[in-house]
Amino acid sequence: MNTSLSELSALELAALIKRRKLSPVELMTYCIDRAHQLQPILNCFITICSDLALKEARRAEVALMKGEDGGILHGIPFTVKDIVHTKDVATSFGALPLKDFVPNDDAVAVARLRGAGAILLGKTTTPEFGSKCLTDSPLFGKTSNPWKLSRSCGGSSGGAAVAVAAGIAPLAVATDGGGSTRIPAACTGVVGIKQSLGLIPHSQAQDLFGNQTYVTPMTRHVEDTALMLDVMGGQHACDPWSSGYNPSNFSTNLASMASLRGTRIIAWSVPPGRPLSAAAAEVFEASLNRLSNLGASIELVDGKGMDIEPIWRTINHTVWRTRFADLAARFGPDLSDTFHRQLALAEDISAMAYQQAMFERSRLFLSVQAMFERCDFLAMPTVSRSALSIDHDLFSGIDIDGKHFDELRANWFPNTMPFNMTGHPAISLPCGFDHEGMPIGLQVVGPLRADQQLLKLSSLFERASGLLDQRPPISG
Repeated sequence: MNTSLSELSALELAALIKRRKLSPVELMTYCIDRAHQLQPILNCFITICSDLALKEARRAEVALMKGEDGGILHGIPFTVKDIVHTKDVATSFGALPLKDFVPNDDAVAVARLRGAGAILLGKTTTPEFGSKCLTDSPLFGKTSNPWKLSRSCGGSSGGAAVAVAAGIAPLAVATDGGGSTRIPAACTGVVGIKQSLGLIPHSQAQDLFGNQTYVTPMTRHVEDTALMLDVMGGQHACDPWSSGYNPSNFSTNLASMASLRGTRIIAWSVPPGRPLSAAAAEVFEASLNRLSNLGASIELVDGKGMDIEPIWRTINHTVWRTRFADLAARFGPDLSDTFHRQLALAEDISAMAYQQAMFERSRLFLSVQAMFERCDFLAMPTVSRSALSIDHDLFSGIDIDGKHFDELRANWFPNTMPFNMTGHPAISLPCGFDHEGMPIGLQVVGPLRADQQLLKLSSLFERASGLLDQRPPISG
């Protein structure tokens, strides 16, 4: 098996295809074989589109031989989280009641990737309706972390992260409503961005104006993240927040930044009162030193005012209960107890409490905006410790360095939720490992609609970290 293909970026693979050094059929065959080989080990797919993907790859090869321009991603395989619509391919939302649901249309982001020549390899695992930070469901079981099979890959875009980390496909479409892209990216050592609100149109959002969920890219390389944003981004009539976004060129001159001289970064570890493992603290300090060595000035603050999980939960759980209460009543036994318990959390939330949370969301936005009046970026650990056990339960709390904390979300990823609510771009970058060899992520946040600058900093950090050659053992 040509293992080198799994180590190349989508940008490198596309260049090889364009120069006819690599056949789209050869690449797709490799990816399909790798998906089937690793699926019994990792369980990161709900559907592998073997026949359809090969058929599309053959078409791409014919077009290539004819000299036709198939797009910037001509023949490149990609995966889609099974919560995002794919035309004529089952989209189960990770839930048994919808296991046979087949959309009539692609989500806008998926359609744009296809339009650029990318080919759908398969649908990746997600907990029911992307409702938690762990990737398991009665529909498919549990998804393993390729760095250590006994550990979770995080969630809810766990399958997307694993497919990328394991080198099955270079590009993945994920989603992020509170950290669902960045958490699994940190757990599996890949790049996960939650871009500025509206940059990628969200064609499945139901509350268009109060939306805090995103359709996102997930890759192994920052250059591929930029490439996906180039293709997926730009205004669309389905999403009011996308208005004014023109097609972007994030991947152009991405590596042009040579230093961070003159760049101001405000950093904190976790909000006051929240835990941080010694390993995560050590890797975070090393990351700040790396940024400093690149020329940035670092201002350390305590993160006061950023502990907003109760606000996020009030908004998010009210949305979930409104969306899924009827479905849960009709298909109760087919849905997990954890999903039912989450819906129940919103039973007593009043309309006034919800609106108060929306007021708090506005105040949070203004607070973050004020930070950017005196800095260029924010930096913090993505999560407070490395990946949890694969058997971990959402309601069992979390252990960090021998201490138990009852609430999982507020104590594992307090740093991701704020930026879903404010709309600022936030990226999780691989930055090191704990003593067990498990990946740890650094989150960097940029000003609203400053995704280009955030990607350039991320590319520079990626090059300086020397982690691109690190690959998970998969069967370890």
